[in-house]
Amino acid sequence: MPKKKELDIQGDISIDSENILPVIKKYLYSENEIFVRELISNGFDAITKLKKISNVEAIDVVPEKWLVDITIDEKKKTITFSDNGVGLDAEEVQKYINKVAFSGATDFIEKYKGDEKENQIIGHFGLGFYSSFIISSEVEIRSLSYKKDAKSIRWSCDGSTHFSLKDGDRKEIGTDIILHVSEESKDYLSEMKITELVQKYANFLPVEIHVNGKQVNHDEPLWEKQPKDVKEEEYKEFYKTLFPYQQDPLFWIHLNVEYPFRLKGILFFPKILHELDANKGKVKLYCQNVFVTDQAKDVIPEFLTLLQGAIDCPEIPLNVSRSYLQNDPYVRKISGHIVKKVADKLNSLYKTDKEHFESFWADISHFIKYGMMNDDDFYKKVKDIVIFPSSNGDNVAIPDYLERNKEVSENKVFYCSNKDEQAAYVEMCKSQNIEVVYLQSVVDSHFISFLESKDSKIKYVAIDSEISDHLVDDSKKSEVLDADNKTKNESISGIFKDSLSNDKLKIETKYFKTDDVPALLLESEQSKRLKQMSVLMNQPSMPGLDDFTLILNENNELIDQVLKLSNNSERKEDVKLLCEHVYDLALMSQKPLTGEKMKSFLNRSNTLLKTLALKL
Repeated sequence: MPKKKELDIQGDISIDSENILPVIKKYLYSENEIFVRELISNGFDAITKLKKISNVEAIDVVPEKWLVDITIDEKKKTITFSDNGVGLDAEEVQKYINKVAFSGATDFIEKYKGDEKENQIIGHFGLGFYSSFIISSEVEIRSLSYKKDAKSIRWSCDGSTHFSLKDGDRKEIGTDIILHVSEESKDYLSEMKITELVQKYANFLPVEIHVNGKQVNHDEPLWEKQPKDVKEEEYKEFYKTLFPYQQDPLFWIHLNVEYPFRLKGILFFPKILHELDANKGKVKLYCQNVFVTDQAKDVIPEFLTLLQGAIDCPEIPLNVSRSYLQNDPYVRKISGHIVKKVADKLNSLYKTDKEHFESFWADISHFIKYGMMNDDDFYKKVKDIVIFPSSNGDNVAIPDYLERNKEVSENKVFYCSNKDEQAAYVEMCKSQNIEVVYLQSVVDSHFISFLESKDSKIKYVAIDSEISDHLVDDSKKSEVLDADNKTKNESISGIFKDSLSNDKLKIETKYFKTDDVPALLLESEQSKRLKQMSVLMNQPSMPGLDDFTLILNENNELIDQVLKLSNNSERKEDVKLLCEHVYDLALMSQKPLTGEKMKSFLNRSNTLLKTLALKL
């Protein structure tokens, strides 16, 4: 029997470039570490193929355990990726490794852009394999195909277009890819670093991955299970696997879609410690269980950047480096589906477990409101479940507020932006059964303007911007005091105008239904909104926005006393002090006095107390 001819092929890789390495670095891969992902993917692909073949063909040796094994040898400066998959023969090496043929990198990328099959992250051995040259001065392949009578091969290349293909010495079916690590990449000769990269890129591949003999990955991601089969503790444990050292998530959404696209994953709403902590979120994008990126901005809408979790979409369109999403209608459909699922989950929680919904609302409300202002479909889906704390002591959605207050304030929502500073206003409203909702977020002033733009029938009114008809006793008319037909309220208004000497301040007098408040200071809704907008945008307030009205309570004894004292010319200074004090008290019911205003208030208080003490 004639002796078999030894394999010894020398040649040039079919590529129109002097050196493949700079082409790869410039055009194909965004980060050096990608070689770990690509070589593990190739190994897993080879295993998957052999599994399928073994189901329909008789194969001499089927491994007891499917395994991707990574070995690091610091002395030899090598990293070896081994698998016990389908293997390669000389013909396949020639086809998949030696013919990376294109007339320039741009043509190559264009060639594969429209080819869905070749765009898969798994299953394109040739392309993934070439990432190994990023960190290597030389790369070897040692492989034995599963095919009957196949010969072992050894392929090597130093990163130039020249290669060597010879007989090999591998005895078992599978492939070794040996990277001779270059000096500038020696940091990768670290078991810890390679382990971290395996857990980053291939933590959930359904095959054991070993680094220097120890399994370092989880075999199966939780998103592969049906939601009904997953317990609450499993979700929390999986969250900690993805994001160690985090508090338990508020709630989660399990995605499991087969049509019109395939999408699986679990999205978590994390505990937010600050309403501007938008950078907390990070969604990891996988393709067939292999990590692609955590910068999935096209898939996750901006207003949901707080989300954490993982999604797997095997059909998602990636560019040739697998590192960036392409702007594609398919991606937008996925994004729209995620928005829908978030809205559905929120509605479900609101209807079935409102107590739980209310417990985390403060953590997510600002993001939900921002989303409503930026996504009309999302607004329509959640507009009836946005809740506000109420002066009734509970939380209320706007439709419920309007229903239970329709007899008092039809189509008006009375709100308060600071319940502590505006406590007097709140108490007046509560005394007349007017419910007040409390704004808490920095975006709320803009949000209520947005709500008015979506439904012009509903008006949002600050309790310190106008006097509700329910606080004023219209049955009482101001009596005429003198021969000039000047009424009581005209006289009171005149006294305060003279005493305060503030031309910009409007002064009115009304009969309040309560007699314990001498005056209220109101700021027009327009002025208030413009100032709040300036704060939200971190801009200085525009001059000339102040639009205040001092409303004096004709039903209050102190106001009556000011009127009586005004008839005594010797008490003119006392009248002035009282008017200024009433005004300052009205100011303080909105916010604390500061600086010179506080100094004047304290001095005047001392003077009034002294005057009172002398008359006791």
